[in-house]
Amino acid sequence: MDYEQVRAVDSAVADALEGEDSRQEHTLAMIASENHVSKAVLEAQGSALTNKYAEGYPGKRYYAGCEYADDIEQLAIDRAKELWGAEHVNVQPHSGTQANQSVYFATLEPGDKILSLDLTHGGHLSHGHPANFVGQFYEVEQYEVDPETGYIDYEGLAEMAAEFEPDMIVSGYSAYPREVEWETIQDVADDVGAYHLADIAHITGLVAAGVHRSPVGVADFVTGSTHKTVRAGRGGIVMTSEEHADDIDNAVFPGGQGGPLMHNIAGKAVGFGEALEDEFTEYAQQVVDNAAVLAETFADHGFEVVSGGTDTHLVLVDLRESHPELPGGDAEDALAEAGIVLNANTVPGETRSPFNPSGIRAGTPGLTTRGFDEDAIAEVGDLIYKVVDNHDDEDVIAEVSERIDELCAAHPLYE
Repeated sequence: MDYEQVRAVDSAVADALEGEDSRQEHTLAMIASENHVSKAVLEAQGSALTNKYAEGYPGKRYYAGCEYADDIEQLAIDRAKELWGAEHVNVQPHSGTQANQSVYFATLEPGDKILSLDLTHGGHLSHGHPANFVGQFYEVEQYEVDPETGYIDYEGLAEMAAEFEPDMIVSGYSAYPREVEWETIQDVADDVGAYHLADIAHITGLVAAGVHRSPVGVADFVTGSTHKTVRAGRGGIVMTSEEHADDIDNAVFPGGQGGPLMHNIAGKAVGFGEALEDEFTEYAQQVVDNAAVLAETFADHGFEVVSGGTDTHLVLVDLRESHPELPGGDAEDALAEAGIVLNANTVPGETRSPFNPSGIRAGTPGLTTRGFDEDAIAEVGDLIYKVVDNHDDEDVIAEVSERIDELCAAHPLYE
């Protein structure tokens, strides 16, 4: 991109922005929660809406001059309703975590009970970790995946719910590679009189495209991120029924946020519009197909793939069997040096520190956006194994880095 105006007033920031552009262009983004938006989304997010304060909602603002902000937010709402089939949508949350916060604030009192998946088993900080506000405001118990299969233990979840009697059950995960049985969890919630929050932050795009089952119309509340698999403006979203609409809107504003980030909502509107095109369904299916190939490639090399594969956009690898002396953080560092950017991740039955855990997590949304198909993804899987297996060999890392440069050149990010 052209940062001529930035450079004229702040060369240090211009240097960093150009450096980030180059980093993204010349490395493979395989962090499962990252993607590359279109130039249209980037342009919308960099628009003059950055200047506009628009507290409130379309038609009910606290400031004048919101006519175009109203138009854009309503477009984002209408397109989201069409994408996910939701009765009511709030597009103002600044992030997926703040979307979750609004649901908690709308339905729970401090000290109420939440049942959610353990972080080391694939859950998320905002589902109840003690370092997060959720763990500090509410009483949290956590269910787990089956240690043998890597799948959610739905029977165990039901037993825990009957004993714990939660006020809310949270489903939807950040490092769980399988489709979720939303109806099963809803049945458990109904049995114990709990609300059900389905957090689809990672799979918003997969759900929108119909390549993953949808919790919309099943769970009481559905939250998500808008910048991951759906490739829209950065932020969060809440979907619910008309029954809970006012409670959610009040919990977002004024309950948890002030003025919405209208430039990001513009990016959401543009990205949602792009996701309504037929090409997006093809993209989402390719994301899933690529992830399946990546999992197969890893397994062929002897990596222990958690749950034996994937139904989604991500693959979780437990390195303890194939490389018992190699923590995930060290693998992440070696791969980053070679130009492959993914993240160390906890795995079920984690025995190491979460700061340098036993696994790595790799996603395919970003590479699929760049045009990588199954053959290219299989080669990337081979290269990842090569680096992990030779993580302290600078010659091997340099060799892989050269090949990554070639792959990036063959699949330019922004032509």
